[in-house]
Amino acid sequence: MGILDGKRILVTGVLTDASIGFHVAKIAQQEGATVILTGFGRMTLVERIAKRLPPGLGGGPPPVLELDVTDPGQLATLADRVTEHVDGLDGVVHAIGFAPQTALGGNFLDTSWDDVATALHISAYSLKSLTMACRPLLKGGGSVVGLDFDATKAWPVYDWMGVAKAGLESTSRYLARYLGAEGVRVNLVAAGPLKTMAAKNIPGFEQFTDRWPELAPLGWDVADPEPAARACVALLSDWFPATTGEIVHVDGGVHAVGA
Repeated sequence: MGILDGKRILVTGVLTDASIGFHVAKIAQQEGATVILTGFGRMTLVERIAKRLPPGLGGGPPPVLELDVTDPGQLATLADRVTEHVDGLDGVVHAIGFAPQTALGGNFLDTSWDDVATALHISAYSLKSLTMACRPLLKGGGSVVGLDFDATKAWPVYDWMGVAKAGLESTSRYLARYLGAEGVRVNLVAAGPLKTMAAKNIPGFEQFTDRWPELAPLGWDVADPEPAARACVALLSDWFPATTGEIVHVDGGVHAVGA
């Protein structure tokens, strides 16, 4: 018996099998959940990656739905498309983030508002958009879990994505405030740096990956998304029934110590 037995979980942001989202989906299935995935853009790639997960509904790979979180039309139809596969949701994983190259890599002072707006829309506001799109399916409550990177500091090269993560953290607290009466919990997992597809697109990201294992009291493996994924699965379960608006750090302990 797994901690997600019988639960229906929507996982966004699965692009490769190195992503945290992929590992959340895999562990959730191992813990008894029925999983539905969403992807954006390279849908054939997402469908191919889905086949690397354990068999889902009907014995095949988990269903994959297209979702652009900046498209009101796709958000408006999401609940109906999900109910073609399950009759509701118990959990939603927000594993979505993007900033244009001009908003990263030390270009903070010269980034245009248009590029900043893109980063904020996709990486922060989308938590609210996704949650509201799924709200009709979270009848009786549920758990929304988002992926974070500690926004209490001004990190090198992270720039406007750091600002977006600060917005994500605040958004999660307000969602927790407004949806708590419906039994919906909203929490974030702040993972340490991992060599994911998203990280590879950040110029100079090796400044994190090279030093983090030395700074972390518990050590840190930049190639292992499983600790962060396990924290997400735990928050999706019933083991945190009175926890909302929280940020769980899964970073080897770097957030707690000085340089």
